[in-house]
Amino acid sequence: MKTQSILGSAALGVGLGTLLLPAAALADTTVSPATTPVGGTVVLTSTCNPKSGDAIFHVTGPDRDQNIRSTTAAAGGGLSAELFTAGFTLGTYTVTVTCGDGTSSGSATFTVTPIGGAPAGTGTDTDNNGLLAAGGTLVGAAATGALLLVRRRRHAADHA
Repeated sequence: MKTQSILGSAALGVGLGTLLLPAAALADTTVSPATTPVGGTVVLTSTCNPKSGDAIFHVTGPDRDQNIRSTTAAAGGGLSAELFTAGFTLGTYTVTVTCGDGTSSGSATFTVTPIGGAPAGTGTDTDNNGLLAAGGTLVGAAATGALLLVRRRRHAADHA
């Protein structure tokens, strides 16, 4: 009976992990640097598979609504493009990506500041909320499985 309890708890944990892990492993988009002065350059990067065709980076913000086609394969895999911000209005811009196979690759933001404004930051990933939620759910499921396992062992020990 103990083996069945352990296997059942393990199967529950693995099953929940299998259901939730794909959400955490979805494609990702980054912009680096996250803050740039007017006239600066940002690198847009997506984890889209280059074999499925070019990625389309859709940039929206205070004065933009434009598409940029990926130009190169990113060093760590995926696709990237450079965006020169000359003529951009100050503010925050959102980049959403569609991979060549039509799937979404998430979104990221960057901010255009005045020349001599805030220092350039590092690239950011704005889709962390989904990853944090998935990770928290996995931790909660593991804790629940461990609690059930301990209770079953105590119950079995009390009745032995």
